[in-house]
Amino acid sequence: MSIYAVIDLEMCRINRTFEKIPYPCKNEIIQIGAVLLNESFEVTEKFMSYVSPEYGIVDSYIESLTGITRKNTNSAPDLKDALEAFTSWLPDDATIVTWSENDEAQLRKEMAAKRIEIPKLGDMLSSYVDCQVIFGEKMNSPKVYSLSEALTITDINYEDGAHDALVDAYNTALLFAKLQNEETITLNKYYYSEGEDEHLSSNPFAELLKDF
Repeated sequence: MSIYAVIDLEMCRINRTFEKIPYPCKNEIIQIGAVLLNESFEVTEKFMSYVSPEYGIVDSYIESLTGITRKNTNSAPDLKDALEAFTSWLPDDATIVTWSENDEAQLRKEMAAKRIEIPKLGDMLSSYVDCQVIFGEKMNSPKVYSLSEALTITDINYEDGAHDALVDAYNTALLFAKLQNEETITLNKYYYSEGEDEHLSSNPFAELLKDF
């Protein structure tokens, strides 16, 4: 049995229009959210930290999308300090879980670009679990599902607030727990799958799912 740390990141964009920026990534982390699941896949603890970006700007689009403001990030620690606090919070035997490979890749790229070395976190990222892949396997489909679509399909009563790192981490944890506890996942009664290419085409619920 293991303890799982389900994480999510929010990011801002890097504007390269007016100046050359010595930073190779297109995005920069501005929020870290995580929840711990115990051996019974129950949520036991939560972690959240805003992060002050060095090169990116929290513009009106990001504020509208995430609810994160410049005031939140201006008083926040830089990435190194935020990650050190996060790593200290993580149990030594935790397995990191993400939704898709994007957050793991962003962490690695940004840590490398900023020359941040945290061996414990690096080791954990080397054996992270991708919940999106597990969900696709459970659905027996090559489709790449969004988190909100997966939550709707599996009929999980999830927390509102997409694009808030802690909310997304919590909702991913609910989904991950269900995937681990159910050999065959229970789907929303309105969801109907008729094939890999048409799995949303034959029911009135499809139009709602297309919006996610």
